Formats: sequence, structure tokens, C-alpha cells
Amino acid sequence: MSQNPRQGIGRLFRLRQEIPASIFSAAGFVVPVALLFLWWLITSLGLVKPLFLPSPGAVLEEGWRQLSEGILVSDASVSIYRILIGWLAATIVAVPVGILMGNFRIIEGALEPLISTVRYMPVVALIPLSILWAGIGDMQKVLILFLGTFFQQSLMIMDNVKNIDRNLIRAGQTLGFSNFEILYRIILPAALPGIWDTFRITIGWTWTYLVVAELVAASEGLGRRIMDAQRYLATDTILFGTLFIGLMGLLTDYLFKKSGRALFRWNNQSR
Repeated sequence: MSQNPRQGIGRLFRLRQEIPASIFSAAGFVVPVALLFLWWLITSLGLVKPLFLPSPGAVLEEGWRQLSEGILVSDASVSIYRILIGWLAATIVAVPVGILMGNFRIIEGALEPLISTVRYMPVVALIPLSILWAGIGDMQKVLILFLGTFFQQSLMIMDNVKNIDRNLIRAGQTLGFSNFEILYRIILPAALPGIWDTFRITIGWTWTYLVVAELVAASEGLGRRIMDAQRYLATDTILFGTLFIGLMGLLTDYLFKKSGRALFRWNNQSR
């Protein structure tokens, strides 16, 4: 019997229903292509002045210019370096803090109110203090990225650890494991897939703070290029820089997803 087209479409919108991989992948291209076409159409018809919205072609030309002149590679290498150092520094501190808060109520009670308060503070407001503490070199940029990532990451790792089934912990206690053995042999392996997803999410946040980090006294960097372009109303440079940062963030997200699936295959099978 032939399938009713409406029934086939309806299956795509069932709650938590798996769909063919080809349709899933194609859906990821439909919206960007539609937006790109709409962008091209608006600029081609002259509905918006190029000063406010340059055409896709003009943005691509600007990207090619930066690439051919070596500007893009230079800016990207500097920004990637700052992103990695800032995110790694935040992660090295956030992982033990989050694990301790997730396992010991006394530590959660001592640190969680402070961390929850500070994470709502705007990072931009901390730029004067970061300059006072770290100067105007790379350390100041790394500090801004650290502050923008650490507090949220600590709380997310705490939640990753707290979501572990208590029965697993009770089983370890029944077997006579010490607190350290339960933490190392039971809690961490069970929490690692969630912690890895937290890494993937928070490094994306670090990319979003890049422009803020490179706001002051930066001579190179993707964020600095965008800020300089704003002064001269170079909208094509602003759009290209913003889109390029988004693509770099998307690439980072993809790498974390692929590596997570390879590292935690047992967790993928259990979903």
C-alpha cells in the first residue's frame, strides 16, 4: 500500500521520533540556504542600502581580500590562541570546583551562591578591572574569556555530577569503596559524557566573548577587526568577521560532537 504523504510528513514532527539521517542532514541546510537567498534577494532589489546590509557577494569579496592579504590567517591564529588559553584556564579550575560542589553539600553551600551571583555580572563591566589586574596584553584578553566562561561552566559541571543515579553511589558504598574510590571509579565515568557536552557548550560561549575580550588595546584578532570596521562603517567587514567567528564556533562544536561520540560510544548506544 502506498503511504499517505500527510502521514509521512506527520512522522517527522512526532515527539522524540527518529527520522532518516538524510532528512536530518538536509534540514540543516534548508534554513541557511533560505536565509542566504532572502539576503541576496533583498540586496539585489535594493530594498536596503549597502551601508546597512551589503550583498553576499560583497561580504565574500571582503573575505577573499583578507585571506589573500594574510589578514584573516593572522587574526584567526591570534584569536584561536586566546580562545584556547582562556577556555582551558577556565576548564582546569571549573572541573574540580564543579565536581566538589556536585558531591559535597557543604562545598556547594559555600560556593554556589557566590558563583551564581558573579555569573550574572556583565563581563563588559569588568574590563576596567581586568586592565588594572592584567595590563593590556594577551593576559587581559585571556582573563576576560576566563571570567565569561568559568562561572557558568562550574555550575553546569556541578549539575552533570549531581544527575548521576544515587543507586550507583550506594552500590559503591555497599562494596566498601571509599569516597575517593566512589568518585574516581563510579561518579566520574558516569558523568564524563555530560561533562564533555558541557565543554562543547562552554567553548561556544568563549567564542561569543571574543569581541568583548579584544575590545581594548588589541592590534590583531577577529574581534578587533570587527571593532575597527565599526568605526569606518565597513559593514561588509563586520558581517564577514561575525560570520567567520560563527563558522569557527560551529567547527569547534562539530569537533567536540565527533570526539564525544568516539570517546563515549557506550553512552550513545544507551540513548
